[in-house]
Amino acid sequence: MGPYEILASLGAGGMGEVYRARDTRLDREVAIKVLPAELSEDAGRLRRFEKEARSASALNHPNIVTIYDIGSEGGVSYIAMERVEGETLRELLPGGPMGIKKLLQVAPQIAEGLSKAHEAGIVHRDLKPENVMVTRDGFVKILDFGLAKLTQPEDSSGGTQAPTVSGGTEPGIVVGTVAYMSPEQALGKPLDFRSDQFSLGSVLYEMATGKKAFARASGPETMAAIIREEPELLSSAAPSTPIPFRWLVERCLAKAPHERYASTRDLARDLQTIRDRLSETTTGASAAAVETSSRRGLLRFWPFLAASLVVAAAAFLAYRAGEKKAKTPFPEFQRLTFRRGTTWSARFAPDGKTVVYGGAWEGQPVRLFSTRVESPESRAFDLPSADLLAISSHGEMAVCLRPRMGADASGRRGTLARVPLGGGAPREILEDVQGADWSPDGQELAVIRWAGSRRRLEFPIGKVLYEAERIHSPRVSPNGDLVAFFERDEKGLRLRVADRAGRIRTLEEGGWGYSLAWRPDGEEVWYASALKFGQIRAVALSGGMRVVHPEFPNPAFGEIQDIFPDGRILMSLGEFRRSMVAVPPGDTRERDISWFSDSDATEISADGRTVLFNDEQRIFLRSTDGASPAVQIGDGIGFAMSPDGKWVASYANPRPQPEIVLLPTGAGEPRTLRGGGILYSGGGLWHPDGSRLFLYGRRPGRPLQTFVQAIEGGDPRPFTKEGVFVVDISPDGKLVLAQDLDEGKLFVLPAEGGPARPVPGPPETSSSLGFGADGHSLFMVESSAATARIFRREIETGRRELWKEVAVSDPAGILTFDPIFARDRKSYVARCWRSMTNLYLVEGLK
Repeated sequence: MGPYEILASLGAGGMGEVYRARDTRLDREVAIKVLPAELSEDAGRLRRFEKEARSASALNHPNIVTIYDIGSEGGVSYIAMERVEGETLRELLPGGPMGIKKLLQVAPQIAEGLSKAHEAGIVHRDLKPENVMVTRDGFVKILDFGLAKLTQPEDSSGGTQAPTVSGGTEPGIVVGTVAYMSPEQALGKPLDFRSDQFSLGSVLYEMATGKKAFARASGPETMAAIIREEPELLSSAAPSTPIPFRWLVERCLAKAPHERYASTRDLARDLQTIRDRLSETTTGASAAAVETSSRRGLLRFWPFLAASLVVAAAAFLAYRAGEKKAKTPFPEFQRLTFRRGTTWSARFAPDGKTVVYGGAWEGQPVRLFSTRVESPESRAFDLPSADLLAISSHGEMAVCLRPRMGADASGRRGTLARVPLGGGAPREILEDVQGADWSPDGQELAVIRWAGSRRRLEFPIGKVLYEAERIHSPRVSPNGDLVAFFERDEKGLRLRVADRAGRIRTLEEGGWGYSLAWRPDGEEVWYASALKFGQIRAVALSGGMRVVHPEFPNPAFGEIQDIFPDGRILMSLGEFRRSMVAVPPGDTRERDISWFSDSDATEISADGRTVLFNDEQRIFLRSTDGASPAVQIGDGIGFAMSPDGKWVASYANPRPQPEIVLLPTGAGEPRTLRGGGILYSGGGLWHPDGSRLFLYGRRPGRPLQTFVQAIEGGDPRPFTKEGVFVVDISPDGKLVLAQDLDEGKLFVLPAEGGPARPVPGPPETSSSLGFGADGHSLFMVESSAATARIFRREIETGRRELWKEVAVSDPAGILTFDPIFARDRKSYVARCWRSMTNLYLVEGLK
């Protein structure tokens, strides 16, 4: 079919069959929608459709599926579009309501996509759960923009006539599209953007309640209800929803278009406000409780309820008024890359039209690419694995060869090399470099490089300006006299600048970001906050901070990569999240068993069937086969399961804590183990006989060590000397494996106490250590990006050998893959950090 090679059928979608295909010209996968013959044969309707679809293809918004091509071959018309992997909103609504947190992650993105189309004068006309896709990375994509108009004949005045309800007049059948029509659409009146707002209101109602707002036994009855009737109030259909959210849905479902939002942009902002201030909005739970009480109780509580509603309404409206007063113009986002993976870095070339970036796509190592701002295609440089650090004013690149990066940009290191922008072999100049930037004249480089466990800021290379444990992202000021950089410690992030004499100033404390850039006039340093959904901040050299823009179109991870002299910005936007995958006993197939957005596994049971994990400060247990839902057993951080599976040891957050809480996994009450003056921090292990815990803690003012705490109570007692941790206990409970964290040396000692004997061989730096099932060997895991290598080491001889390798099945965007194995070393649960980002050109921020 034209330049497209059909790979597989994806089933029916909207108006026709959808296929997975490969674009042979550009070697990329696309989705092909083949239009029904009766539509393709109507030349007039097809021309109108092509015009509208091409307009939709120019929207270029992260929440709208991009249309690449429209063509015809052999009398068959087709559309080539961006292929999206995920589930439709219909598939995510399995007959019940969606949780309010998930709802408020999805809804603002739908509204953002609609508002972008409405600002371009395009109306969707067929918004419904089947036309909203949620990707595996949590992004919303609206499908079939411009397609709905093709299914409906138009009159000469341009008004849309009421569509024929095919197959929907029989009793018991409700046509999906009909259920989401606006009243004016059902009446055959002309449509504008407010019709989509009504459809969105119907979708939001269904997400909140689990049922359609106007569902009736047949299509005509449904249309009549849309025109004349009101749905059940959300206060009774979904009483736990925030009151401002109910008001918003009621406004969208207003029968008269002029009673809805005058701008879909305002609708999107209201949804964002409700999402961001969810903890402050009043829910309907208290109202429902009063509603079900006695009449006397209702009269007694009504004044307080009314007062709380007034206060909530006043606070919400005051916030909206303040937001409108202070809001900046909405910037334009132009997407430059379209693949699955991570953009590591990006810079403008001196011409301002060429962009060079480092990208790790589809699980491959990071490579250098170039693209033009007017083109969606990228060209790979003929270089080995490399990331971009900077481009000089003369067109010379500073690159990082063979880069290695941990769970964030601050952990990157590699070999610094210089490469001509036009191509050529790299000239290596410095090892163990984290970041680099050119001086404005292109003659000198500022670098941050590793020196042992610390990092040094040098400008020029060889002149040390500053040294600390965690500094990253050096950027030279436009006039060349300062270097801005981030410094991070346990208290957070500091934005600092160093002059050429090594004098250091702090511009801001307490922020959080991964990359920065100077404003062209050199008066401010800009970065995207990782704490405020990517809020863009500008910090002046005087130390004052202002918010350039409150957040990105999607509440996700972002980085400011570069700012061109004309004010255009390069940004990486996407998601940076932690997830879990597991291979259960007797299986080799990996399953994603993540629960919310930050699933962090801490332990797998000895039989490999249950995983203990934490997600958003809550503690869960879940089967490794993923067949059943996760069960929340408490709040805080859980770190160890008892051998009989009846208890989980936990502590509150933030740590350290003076006590450990034992949470029952079934019926029962929590138990608290007092610390006896010990501050616990970082978890511990349960002895196989279930009688005691080995816990990591410290006495006030002293280093960390391992203590033993009896389950029946009493004061903890030291088990190891300071700086030594118990990392595993043998299956029979007789031996303990310990490690000196400063030197990495391993020791084996009796669990009942006694002299320690070292394990022969070099120190270990593996992320995971433990006894084998026989108790006579050790296993350790060395992880690198999407692959983990498991080594076996004999306790008596220290002999070390590779046992096997495991890899994550979907390596796209994986930064770390850290498996925790059960005793058999076959089943496991793995903690994954994944960064799924693409590159955007942003205009309109000042």
